[in-house]
Amino acid sequence: MRSRFLARTAILDLLSLVAGVAVASLVVFDRPFPWQFRLDVWPMLSYLFVGLVLGTVFSTRTWGTAAPRPSYGRAVTIVALSVGLTALLLIGSRSYFSRPFIAVTAGVWLALALAHRAVARSRPWSDRLVLITNQKEFLDHLRLAPHAEIATVLDPHGPNGAAPLHEGESLAVDLREVLSESMARYVASTSLAGFPVRSLANVYEQHTGRLALAHITEGWEVSAPLQRTSWYGSVKRIIDSALVVIVSPLALVLGAIVWLIIRVDSKGPAIFTQERVGRNGEVFTLYKFRTMVDGADEDGPKFAVVDDERLTRVGKWLRRYRVDELPQLFNVLRGDVSLVGPRPEQPEFVDGFVQTIPFYAYRHLIRPGLTGWAQVNYGYAENEADTVEKLTYDLYYVKHMSVWLDLDVLGKSVWTVLSGFGAQ
Repeated sequence: MRSRFLARTAILDLLSLVAGVAVASLVVFDRPFPWQFRLDVWPMLSYLFVGLVLGTVFSTRTWGTAAPRPSYGRAVTIVALSVGLTALLLIGSRSYFSRPFIAVTAGVWLALALAHRAVARSRPWSDRLVLITNQKEFLDHLRLAPHAEIATVLDPHGPNGAAPLHEGESLAVDLREVLSESMARYVASTSLAGFPVRSLANVYEQHTGRLALAHITEGWEVSAPLQRTSWYGSVKRIIDSALVVIVSPLALVLGAIVWLIIRVDSKGPAIFTQERVGRNGEVFTLYKFRTMVDGADEDGPKFAVVDDERLTRVGKWLRRYRVDELPQLFNVLRGDVSLVGPRPEQPEFVDGFVQTIPFYAYRHLIRPGLTGWAQVNYGYAENEADTVEKLTYDLYYVKHMSVWLDLDVLGKSVWTVLSGFGAQ
């Protein structure tokens, strides 16, 4: 399924580029195939196609283990990379180029690339699975996943009474279980017959966007993948700072208005400061607009809850639309937090969670974020049980951190702001 999806997407992107070249040639040169009468266009065309190949390879290699999805962001990135590379190579080689030709080609190419992804996203598809496990929690989560179709669930310790898999099905095995002899033979026979045999933990990650805590033993399962992408941490820091600088004029104007409204609405400072735990367990000062009555935390830290009585009238609105997070852009510039990452917690909570929740400290391997994978998928935690649920998302992000996942989180965060989901 994965290889077919990637190959189909690459072929459709190639056809989209060819169509873009044909349309641009008609518009600029009045002929659909410019190379028939102009040999000097070949370098320009070659660079565009080389950019397509490199962008496709880069996109394919950064999918990670997640089940592939038609991604608009990847289409934009591939086209932008190709056009950027073409511009650099044309300048370096001093070859003939036409700005209108490149612009029309890129526009048509991107439109068609987005269109075929939109069609692919509109078509329902499923990953039909035969599971060998006794883990009810995993089953419940997979049944809720939109693209996981559970055909059969087999007892790891039971007799082999299962029928052979059908075309399009795959077997997912809970590797923590000690299989009965007959079930072990069934797994081996399924593999020999050419059907995919997968780890249940990987299937669970792909379809739920969570890390299976029950399958973590030493913690290196989370830190090892992060080490392979350590370069992205430095790049991400630069991107974060650049984006904050770009939006700073608007943020300053909006922040000044919010500051004035808070001061008029209730007594106390407009800016609220609080110690939070960041990367590698270091404590830093977090800045937010105050949403609660002044002195709300005098009795010690508490979980935020729905309709918290400590919220001010303006504070409810600020939290619903996440405007209270605006001062954290200063924390981003300082390097305390990133735009995307696990939400930073108060030291008092962290000290307790590290003692009671296995592998909780691993969420501090990276910078915390203004928004995060757990935030857009689960919302805020009201108790320790919710914290465990959010940790499955946080560790998934730590393991799979990438530019694509960050773009996904930022896109979903826009919806979170508009809908108010998870706002407390």
